[in-house]
Amino acid sequence: MTAHPAATVPPRSAWHHVPRIQVRRFASIALAEAPALAEEIMREIRREYPHLPVVLDENGEPMALVGIRRAIESFVQHLEHVHDAAGSPTVPPGLFENFGRGEGLNGRSLDSLQAIYRMGVRLAWRRFADIGQRVEIPPPAMYELVDAGYEYLDGLVDQSVRGYAEAAARQAGERLRHQRRLLEVLLAESHRDRSAGDRDDPADALVERAARIGWPLPEKVAVGVLLRPAREAVAPAVGPEVLLDMDYERPRMVVPEPDAAGRPELLQRALTGWAGAIGPPVPLAEAAKSLAWAEAAVRLMERGLLPAGEVLFCTEHTEALVLLQPEELIDDLAARCLAPLAACGPAHGRRLAETLLAWLETRGGAPEVAARLGVHPQTVRYRLRQIRELWGDGIDDPDRRFELELVLRAQRLRGEIGRSGPQPRRTRRMGGRTGSRPTTTRPE
Repeated sequence: MTAHPAATVPPRSAWHHVPRIQVRRFASIALAEAPALAEEIMREIRREYPHLPVVLDENGEPMALVGIRRAIESFVQHLEHVHDAAGSPTVPPGLFENFGRGEGLNGRSLDSLQAIYRMGVRLAWRRFADIGQRVEIPPPAMYELVDAGYEYLDGLVDQSVRGYAEAAARQAGERLRHQRRLLEVLLAESHRDRSAGDRDDPADALVERAARIGWPLPEKVAVGVLLRPAREAVAPAVGPEVLLDMDYERPRMVVPEPDAAGRPELLQRALTGWAGAIGPPVPLAEAAKSLAWAEAAVRLMERGLLPAGEVLFCTEHTEALVLLQPEELIDDLAARCLAPLAACGPAHGRRLAETLLAWLETRGGAPEVAARLGVHPQTVRYRLRQIRELWGDGIDDPDRRFELELVLRAQRLRGEIGRSGPQPRRTRRMGGRTGSRPTTTRPE
């Protein structure tokens, strides 16, 4: 780390023309009064900033008071050195980095830190001006002293900012480490499936790790899985209440109280340009379930079975997630339920399947099914007769009708048969969806 240059008084300046004995008297008085001046500055800081906590150093002294006193002493000694051409001492190395680091770790803002420094310089200047009058330092030299004071202040601020930034980075890294451990507990299957013999209670670990980062435990959460728009993409600004871990290839996030007013809209804005899925809201202890659904949705997105290029809410795609997930089971059921169509040609079989699904969904007669399919009622009557011939009395069995509707809906979601008729309108909600379905009647 390079040393920050100290404040300097211009060569051949008014300060250099002050007799040496006066400079030494000035320095002697200023050094003697440094402790009292530091106390005065400290009292003023406490008056202006009454809520600032007092941080003690290893000797039990207020860190701020020690720093102020050291700054005054170093500045005065520097002025004497400059006058004697004995070199330019730097701001005491490490002291103000430590001070800035302490301020950062104790929650002060950088603006308040700089305001405190400016206040200190203003009060110090008043004291130095009084001392200057006592030892008869010429006004031009005192004006240079003011400039040198503010230049010196810049050095103090720069050191403090370095320490402050280091503390902020350390705190951020520490929070991220604790947050990652919290996510590990939260998303572990063992959190909800713990054997009775386990000594460590995941619920206790959850409470402890949440407390370390100041994360209030919510009643419900929704877990998201994100797809990066680019490898170097900056983390989305989802807010500190959302736990986000960018270290995964597919970043994960835990959204507390996902149905809270405005939360979905805030997430949509923050996640603009990202893709992925947010699982359904679940009780906190079942966060792994929400993660599993989000991962399933992302897999369907990558296969083109769910819309890509945006962050989806799983609760808006429940049908697809339920019907497309157990592929082997659905395919086996489809092979058995739709076996009567095997004797039909592909095109005709697809038309009969679409007609059958429209009839199952509407539970209506030929006019209702025809309106849904956009064909003539007589065409529907012809197809329905064929369907009854193919399936026989089994088409009237409620269990058989349910299985048929299930596999045909799955085929429609895959694009294997066409989508017909008006679809339910969906509203953006994480906790569920609203919409309308066609009015149903019993079949003729």
